[in-house]
Amino acid sequence: MWEYTDKVKEYFFAPKNAGALAEANAVGEVGAISCGDALRLMLKVEPQSEIILDARFQTFGCGSAIASSSALTEIVIGKTVTQALEITNQDIADFLGGLPPEKMHCSVMGYEALRAAIANYRGETWEDDHEEGALVCKCFGIDEGVVERAIRINHLTSMEQVTHFTKAVGSCGTCVEAVEAVLTRTNQAMVAEGALDSALAFDPAANAVPQRRISAKQSPLAPAAPKGGMTMLQKIRVIEAAIEELRPFLRADGGDCELVDVDGDRVLVRLSGACVGCQMASVTVGGIQERLIAKLGHPLRVIPVPGSH
Repeated sequence: MWEYTDKVKEYFFAPKNAGALAEANAVGEVGAISCGDALRLMLKVEPQSEIILDARFQTFGCGSAIASSSALTEIVIGKTVTQALEITNQDIADFLGGLPPEKMHCSVMGYEALRAAIANYRGETWEDDHEEGALVCKCFGIDEGVVERAIRINHLTSMEQVTHFTKAVGSCGTCVEAVEAVLTRTNQAMVAEGALDSALAFDPAANAVPQRRISAKQSPLAPAAPKGGMTMLQKIRVIEAAIEELRPFLRADGGDCELVDVDGDRVLVRLSGACVGCQMASVTVGGIQERLIAKLGHPLRVIPVPGSH
């Protein structure tokens, strides 16, 4: 169990500014539910002054993701768009009194969502378009730009730090070489710019991480079996595997979800721990449902059974 500050707990159990914002004129979306974390940030900006009058969020993820998203909305309200662009992920973590190293990626997600929302407000194309070929970690949908900015802003010098701040390399490991290349190149540039001591820079020869290679059968993100001809047992196994992929994120914050039964296209689950009574429980259930639909390739409904809420 991670050690969380009282403020992180406060913003998780009673998140501020959660929900949709109908008047939003700036929207930023980062992550993907299928990857375990997703954030939709909505801002209401006054056009003349460019002051952010209101901010709301919708997050799928662990307690740190919810707390970081809520904290971000509190930080940006009242600031101008220009001032908001100066906010870093460290500002979000500091607002919460700190985050465990393994959870810093949640603050980075907030930082990226803010940049995306402001780009949307200005009518600009968000630079982290996966279709442009900059995707380095397919498991978590992490772009090269996300990795590079995290390295620069937080002065990261090891692969472990990069994983903590971005989640890249945290799953199948096939992106190790690509992420190492970004870390090496960025650290070298920082040294040349005088922003990093050369003695601290990442040395690929001395610190290279062995690349883990796994088969499609072993990969947690392997394509789902086609729905045609799938037996009920196969279907249940796919559903069980998908739920198991999400459980670590819920358990990390004291919650859990387990499969109870499968009745046709109705999947019965039981939430427990911190997930019971959580204001974001419906988001959790919706995320599980979307993940299962992506795995099976056809619609279904996830239903919490009595005893969970």
